Amino acid sequence: MAQAKPKPKPKTSAKTKTQLTAASVDAFLARVQDETLREDCRVVIKIMKRITKAPPRMWGASIVGFGTTRLVYPNGREADWPIAAFAPRGREITVYGMGAMLPRTALMTKLGRHRTGKGCLYLKGLADVDLAVLEQLIEGSVKAKAK
Repeated sequence: MAQAKPKPKPKTSAKTKTQLTAASVDAFLARVQDETLREDCRVVIKIMKRITKAPPRMWGASIVGFGTTRLVYPNGREADWPIAAFAPRGREITVYGMGAMLPRTALMTKLGRHRTGKGCLYLKGLADVDLAVLEQLIEGSVKAKAK
């Protein structure tokens, strides 16, 4: 009888493309050309810093993250990722790691102008959203990751 081949073990330490760097958050923000977007980023930094109690740090070339958590993917791969993070993308802000909060329909309807993706929240500008609701969503996301 032929012996079955053992299944390969899932990768658990593969390098992720987006990693913590020593780059300056202030220097990164200084390169954001749209002044309103740059100021909105500074507001998001204050919110995320207050909620996470962690300083802003650059992850890769364009993501501002706070704190660190260990993600474990369904295939067993693991990676470090910020507890809260955002990035200015074009003319909007992408808020990462919001998957646990996106189904919260009541909060999402109170947020204001936004769109969502798989685990991300996209904001055209903070003038179009309720900052108190945004804070609740970010805080809920951070708490969900702590469980």
